[in-house]
This record gives sequence, C-alpha cells and structure tokens, in this order.
Amino acid sequence: MTVTRLVTSLVVGCAASAAVVSAQELPRVHVIATGGTIAGRSEGGQLTGAQLVAAVPGLADAANLGVEEFSRVGSSAMTPDHWLRLSRRINELFASDAGLAGVVVTHGTDTMEETAYFLHLTVEHDRPVVMVGSMRNASAVSADGPANLLSGVRVAAATESAGRGVLVVLNDEIHSARDVRKMDNNRVDTFVSTEWGALGVVDADRIVFRRAVATRHTTQSELHLDPLVAELPRVPIVADYAGSDGASMRAAAHDGAVAIVVQAFGGGRASPETRRAAAEIAGAGTPVVYASRVPEGRVMESVATVDEGLLSAGDLPPHRVRVLLMIALAQPRTPRELQRLLDTH
Repeated sequence: MTVTRLVTSLVVGCAASAAVVSAQELPRVHVIATGGTIAGRSEGGQLTGAQLVAAVPGLADAANLGVEEFSRVGSSAMTPDHWLRLSRRINELFASDAGLAGVVVTHGTDTMEETAYFLHLTVEHDRPVVMVGSMRNASAVSADGPANLLSGVRVAAATESAGRGVLVVLNDEIHSARDVRKMDNNRVDTFVSTEWGALGVVDADRIVFRRAVATRHTTQSELHLDPLVAELPRVPIVADYAGSDGASMRAAAHDGAVAIVVQAFGGGRASPETRRAAAEIAGAGTPVVYASRVPEGRVMESVATVDEGLLSAGDLPPHRVRVLLMIALAQPRTPRELQRLLDTH
C-alpha cells in the first residue's frame, strides 16, 4: 500500500470511528406516531412514522431515534381509549429503558390539548414527553411538520426538559400541556399559552427555558391509572347559552354521566335554568363543574358550593376539566377531593 493510500485509509477509518462514537454519545429519543396533519399528504393517505422521520434533515444529528407506529388517524378521531393505551405505552418505555432520554409523540392539532393534558397527569416519569404536530400537511408548500419534529426531538433530548411535565412544541416555542391553547384555525403560530406564557423557545444553538410549571404533574400527580381500568367514566361537556332551559344537562345526567362540565359564560356565570338544573343534578350526587368559555381568567370559588357538589374549574378550560374528571372519577371521590385536584393540577 502506498503512503498516500495508507494515510487516506487512516483518515477515512478515523472519521468512520468518530462518527460511530458520536452517534453512540447522542441521547436516545423514541418517536411515537399517531397520525394527524403532520403525516398527511395533499394527494391523500398518511406517511408512516418511519417516513416522517426519514424526511427531516438534521434529525440524525440531534438524537438516536427509535420509531413506532401507534395509530394513523386524524386527531378528531382520537378517543379516551387512545389516551389510555398511549399513556401506558409511554410508561412502559420509560420503565423498561433507563437510558431513554425522552419520547416525542406526533399528533394532530385538533385534540392535541386533550391528549397532552391526559399524559401530563398520568405519565409517571420525569423524563420529557413532547407533543408535536403541524398546521400544514407533509406535501404542502412550506410544510411546518419537519421543523416542528426536529424541534420536538431536540427538546426531548435536552436534559433541561426533564421534570417539566408534558411539553407541546410547535413554531419553535415550548409550552406546558396544561396551559397551551390552539387559537387559530389556519396559522402556523396557532398554539399559544396566552395567559401564562410559553415555558421557553427552541433556538438554533440551544434550548432555552424561562418558566417552570407550578401545578402538579407526572411524578407529582395524584392521578394514577389503575392497570385494570379498561374504560374511563363518562363526563360530558354541556354548553350554556342565552335562554337555555337546562334540558341538555338533565339529559346528560339521565344518560349516566358521573360528572358534568358546564361551559358557562365569563367567570363561570350561568343562565338561570342551567343553574337550576346544575343544583338538581349535584343534589342527586353527580358533581357539576362550572368552567368558562372565555379563554383567560379564573372561574372563582364564588360560583361554587363545593359541599353541595357544585365546583369551579379555576383556570382550566372545559375540555381539560373533562380530562381530569375522567381520570379522577375512575375511583370514588368526594366533591371536596375533586375541587382540590382541580385547584392543584
């Protein structure tokens, strides 16, 4: 072998070895694909999780990735059964793999808030779980999915992300699963934590956090899923409106609801007949929670009579109240216990 060939071989060999070592040193992140716009194509059909990952330049430099296909549905088709199975799968991954840095879940944006909050309350590990999605499908001009997926993987791989609960990452912003809301039907900056603000941002050089989550979640959550629970209890949301006669609330109670969430007016105020129906239903033993259709501002305790089964949502919107109650009421709880959970989670 000539000196030139020998030097070239050594350089190539060293580079290959360095690449192997570098890859081994990267944090490991597991991607769970559930479907949604991020996997959709204009011509129809959806990309698999593996195809999603393969289409994003730079992912291989951010983490060593595992990928699995959980489902391939739009998030409007997500159900509590999906939540149960997804939470259990994530807990299984963390319990069986101490070296796993974090999990990324790709998900449609329509019900991302519900799935994220369910995981926020029921994942029993402090390693990061990051939800990502997109507003434009995979074959659209300027599709936002690849950038969101790369940002999500970077956040899941960052040691600074641990202990912050479930995170929602889109548009280079990091939000808490408890606070974030989808605020626009079309724009890529739709996910916003309007009242309390984002937790941090994904910059080109590093992940930056500027706020922590004060409420209980993940390892500090009091809400745990019994392994034997196969189905979550029924908790409907009933919208109040001017001139309501309370019939929808009475029908929900008659149909076997274990609790009812009222999407009331600002501050949890409700129409006279809705209040009358709520008092009847709570008096018969079915808790009723007043939440607000207004995006910001707490529903104060003054609208509630806790010992009579009438509760206040605080700053939780109706759809998150429903998620919390479905988990909490998988076992018997008093109204006062439910109010404490609403106040602290």
